[in-house]
Amino acid sequence: MLPKLRLKTKLVIAITGMVVALAVALLTLYVSHLVQRTVESAYTQSNFVAHETLHLARQALEEDLESTKLKPITPEEFEQFAQESLTTDPGLGSLMESIIGYSPEVLDTAIVNVKGVALMHSDNEMIGKKVPARDDLAHLLRGGFRDQLRIVYGPMKTYEITLPLERNDSPFLYVKVGISTVFLRSTLRPELNQALLFSAVTIFISFLLAAGLSNLALSPLEAISRRLDEMTSGNITPAPSDNRTDEYGAVSTKIERIGRQMRNVNEIFSALQENVDQLMANLQDGLMLFTRDGHAVLVSASIETFLNKSRREMLGHEVHEIFSPETALGSVVLETFELRRPLSTYEFTNESGRRLQASLDFIEENGERLGALLTLRDTESMRQIEGEIELSRRLADVGRLTRGVGHEVKNPINAIVVHLELLRNKLQSADPAAVRHMDIIGKEIRRLDRVVQTLVDFTRPMDLRLSDHDLRAIVEEVMTLASPDAEKHDVHMINESAPFPLPVKIDADLFKQALLNIVINGAQAMPIGGVLTLRTRRHESEAQVEIADQGEGIPEEIRDKIFNLYFTTKKSGTGIGLAMTYKVMQMHNGSVSFISREGEGTTFYLNLPLARSEQKTEADLVAQS
Repeated sequence: MLPKLRLKTKLVIAITGMVVALAVALLTLYVSHLVQRTVESAYTQSNFVAHETLHLARQALEEDLESTKLKPITPEEFEQFAQESLTTDPGLGSLMESIIGYSPEVLDTAIVNVKGVALMHSDNEMIGKKVPARDDLAHLLRGGFRDQLRIVYGPMKTYEITLPLERNDSPFLYVKVGISTVFLRSTLRPELNQALLFSAVTIFISFLLAAGLSNLALSPLEAISRRLDEMTSGNITPAPSDNRTDEYGAVSTKIERIGRQMRNVNEIFSALQENVDQLMANLQDGLMLFTRDGHAVLVSASIETFLNKSRREMLGHEVHEIFSPETALGSVVLETFELRRPLSTYEFTNESGRRLQASLDFIEENGERLGALLTLRDTESMRQIEGEIELSRRLADVGRLTRGVGHEVKNPINAIVVHLELLRNKLQSADPAAVRHMDIIGKEIRRLDRVVQTLVDFTRPMDLRLSDHDLRAIVEEVMTLASPDAEKHDVHMINESAPFPLPVKIDADLFKQALLNIVINGAQAMPIGGVLTLRTRRHESEAQVEIADQGEGIPEEIRDKIFNLYFTTKKSGTGIGLAMTYKVMQMHNGSVSFISREGEGTTFYLNLPLARSEQKTEADLVAQS
């Protein structure tokens, strides 16, 4: 494959090619005229020589015929007579000898009989021998340019001019004059060399002129090219004003107008891209938008976790480059694109063992297909979200129920307490056993009152007092509060804090209580001691607190119940702590989740949205800290 030529090179080649074509055409005409003229000159001179020889031969025969008394009768006698007459004629012999010296184009001269045997020849060795047949010089004179060009550059060849000598209207002798191309070539070569040298000099000068003219003509284009390179690289700055009114000035003005439009479009596109990136980053579903020819032009951040590929490996690539037909999803997607048939819902398991759902819809407008949208969902996450929604619904139902029950139970409890005190006052000298029973009744009533009060407090609507805090400082305060309980259980607490601030907008008291519930549960999950690790980090667009214990873990059969109100596995527990934590995280638009392995411990994750003003990357925050 030939390399792509620059415009300057093409222009130089074009100009030089036109000059070469013109020079070749003129050289062809000149050579043709020169060869034609030389051949005509050789033909004229050789024809003159042939006629002169023919005239002297006829004159010699006529004189001898008149002077001899014995007339030849038979053709053989006449041929013998002609040979003797011609060879003895001094004028004819002198002419044939002088022709070679004075005519440079003539190779030889001969008089032959009808059989081609030389009676006289300029080369004495050829007398009595048959002269070889040669092409007629008249054919070369009437031939084309290629035939004439062989005289100069072809092999050596001899042409001839033949004139008959007749007797009784029938030829009996022939005069042949041979013309060699060697002599013609020696005549033509000097003039041809000069013509070729002149043509080569002309072509070289035209090449230099073409290079100079192309530089002069393309210099405005190079300036325009540099300007366009600046614009395409994003450096769209106003160019200095140019008052030129020629074509370059008109093109520059249009380029500047386009540059201003590009600046406006670039600003709008940057804003849209930022908004789309923020939207795509917050999407849990994986989205991939394809053009009509199957190129990916939009890829969400979550799609990377589904396909285990970076966005750079997918953006701009075709669908068959992104998906492999050997995978479950790839085979279905490629088949869907090939058949142009939408894919409603398709469940599959990816390479990491996650259950996913995929759907593919083709985008059309007025019957014309514009592209396709692929959506990937995490089936487990969907079920988890559905479980959280169901749990929230049940908590709301429990809240409505407990508010009514708490109100109805509170009044009887107060009445029982009052009447118990009255009964105690009336039975001052009562039996000790009765007093003991009344003390038990009073203690149980007070415990029941605390339970009802706790129930009412949990279901009572809370007012959030939101303010800006650094999540790292909140975690340190909770560790300080939980230290006495941790030391009681021989638990060592470790705080692995992020090296940069994690600004959040929260109700500090409520969040401390929610975090403290999990920390205390973690410490109590290690009865023989261990390490409780708290980590704060930035996770995508959220701030995250990780609480990892080294306990026995949560049994699998009760993991979906631990956030239920009043569910507890501890003898002295109330089952309110984790339910309260779940509610507090919901109120802060956050989430709580956990991973537990029996015998290896449990890790809880508390995720909170970062403050709106937090737009910097983690690298920037590390640099600032």
